[in-house]
Amino acid sequence: MISDPDPPKETHAMRAGPSQEEIRRHNLGALLRHVHLGGPTSRAELTSRMGLNRSTIMALTADLTAAGLVREELPRETGRAGRPSLVVRPESARVYVFALDVGVDRLVAARVGLGGTILDRREAVRRRGPFSLDEIVGPLAGFARQMHRKTRPDTVCVGVAAAFAGGVSRSDGVIRFGPNMGSVDVPFAEEMARRLAFGLPVTVGNDANLAALAEHTRGVGVGCRDLVYLHGDVGIGGGVIVNGQLLGGHEGFGGEIGHMIVNPKGRPCGCGSLGCLEAEAGERAVLEAAGRFGAQMGRDAVRAVVDAADRGDIVAQAALSRVGDWLGLGVANLVNVFNPEMVVFGGMLREVYLGSAAQVRSRLAVDALPPSRDSLRLRTSALGDDATLVGAAELAFAQVLADPLEVLARAGS
Repeated sequence: MISDPDPPKETHAMRAGPSQEEIRRHNLGALLRHVHLGGPTSRAELTSRMGLNRSTIMALTADLTAAGLVREELPRETGRAGRPSLVVRPESARVYVFALDVGVDRLVAARVGLGGTILDRREAVRRRGPFSLDEIVGPLAGFARQMHRKTRPDTVCVGVAAAFAGGVSRSDGVIRFGPNMGSVDVPFAEEMARRLAFGLPVTVGNDANLAALAEHTRGVGVGCRDLVYLHGDVGIGGGVIVNGQLLGGHEGFGGEIGHMIVNPKGRPCGCGSLGCLEAEAGERAVLEAAGRFGAQMGRDAVRAVVDAADRGDIVAQAALSRVGDWLGLGVANLVNVFNPEMVVFGGMLREVYLGSAAQVRSRLAVDALPPSRDSLRLRTSALGDDATLVGAAELAFAQVLADPLEVLARAGS
């Protein structure tokens, strides 16, 4: 007889608490993040926000100043008696990242300083449809190298990240699918890092996910813990912020809101399904309903439909009403599932929503659950067409905000 092996003995090993060095690293990153997102901040305010004593804040700012990440200076005016609290400012001109944006119609590269300041940028029109990797990587790498050559010798690049209009694998930066880009399994991150030759990895994220992150940290959603962002380019993408965190999904493909089916017998979508939200409320749906498809494309064409509706064009008004009805149904479904505090419309959908707000709200009134819709706020993007680029910059800054001194030392070596 074969007996079962003895069951493993239960262990109760105590997990050691964080070391002083780990606490210091965390606090350095937290302080730098406050200054990066909030701009110039006094020591007194940092003491209050972070719940640390003044001597600890002084030591942290001294370390970050010595590393060249921040600088301290007297406030311009205080209006108060007594010794003023020094103001901590990000060293935007010295520490920067490269942010790249690959859209359906455009390519953008920017050098973005710590604190979110866009220091330099380049932009090119992109031909729609399938592409070779070189057609995307070549111009963007060229733009970045041009900007890099213009920097001072004492500056340091701490990251490179890109927003891409497609489904991006979190583990390797490969573009797994992009129905509106004609892309499947494109090793974008690897090739971009090779062409740049900056000695830095390239991080890639879905454009709508990154735009959601940008609106949450720097746009209309600042201070909002739960929001849904809907992004219109040719199709519709989205990002979901839950309790302050981007909902990425198991492999990074979360937030594909545009491929939520709202009309099972509806219009064909580029993904192969019928009646996806982007098929019923995307660019083509707007232009075809208005009788304008083919004459002009892109956001300007959508804006022209909205402008025509504002001037009383009944065909444009009917088109926006139809599209707004499907958009409202999609938003109602999202509200019922995620119970967000805010829904933000960005990209081309900013114009579509402004032209069909009444229809969207009417759908919500019928199809969204009352407890979820009663306190819901509907807003348009504060960052406009740069939301995806700003999100890419925040992705590039993520590592230096997590471990400022280590990342800076590595980048400067």
